[in-house]
Amino acid sequence: MKLQGKTAVVTGGAQGIGFGCAIELAREGAEIALVDRPGNKELAKAVATIKEIGVGCVGIEANVFSHTGSQCAIDQTLSEFGELDILIGVPAFNRRSNFLDYPPEDFEAILQSALLGSFHVGQLVARHFVAKEKPGKIVFISSVLARIPNARCVAYSAAKAGLNSMVKTMAVELAGYRINVNAIEPGWIDTPGERQHYNDDTLAAEGRKLPWGRLGLPEEIGKAATYLSSPDSDYVTGTILPVDGGYRFKHCRDIPEETA
Repeated sequence: MKLQGKTAVVTGGAQGIGFGCAIELAREGAEIALVDRPGNKELAKAVATIKEIGVGCVGIEANVFSHTGSQCAIDQTLSEFGELDILIGVPAFNRRSNFLDYPPEDFEAILQSALLGSFHVGQLVARHFVAKEKPGKIVFISSVLARIPNARCVAYSAAKAGLNSMVKTMAVELAGYRINVNAIEPGWIDTPGERQHYNDDTLAAEGRKLPWGRLGLPEEIGKAATYLSSPDSDYVTGTILPVDGGYRFKHCRDIPEETA
């Protein structure tokens, strides 16, 4: 197992893409600290599921949108496992609205979650790696919406684009410490969050519009995160990796046959 003896902290890890990442890292032997917002009822169930794989796992309730909350999550991880080797940052907060009607407080909340929260936890984990004089892996979950315009997602797209830029800058500055920093851009992934907004028929229809013919699964993002957390990716840094079933090209069409 490629991550045997490693400890990973996964923010937003109670469900959806975060949980998919945690499961795949655990299957490769990593011990897992699952971090999610206080009061998330899915956290205990997620911890129990990962423990069934046979690795150590702890659930941590913390608001990593803030510096204090991020520090709390890291401190609890170190208290439980004694070490930290991998950060999987999964900021997954979104609110949809038309640009003209978008509430400023919602825009600020999404920036706080996806961008500032990622800065806080990323900086603290990187400082830990540097202080310990050890290499480390940092992987953030971005989105294809960072590069593809989508109506009613102005704040989310802006925050994820900022995250991509931050990842590249972090990669340049931290390479000398042998800290890899990368991001994954999921396309449309079938998560509990999406199912709060769309029924089965709608999700299936949207999946058929993609070149791959279906929506992605959280575990498929997890497999990419596992690669970027493993020694196989030691020479990979500053990369923004799309894992989207061709979502970026869903509007491409065959050229019609000539009729003249």
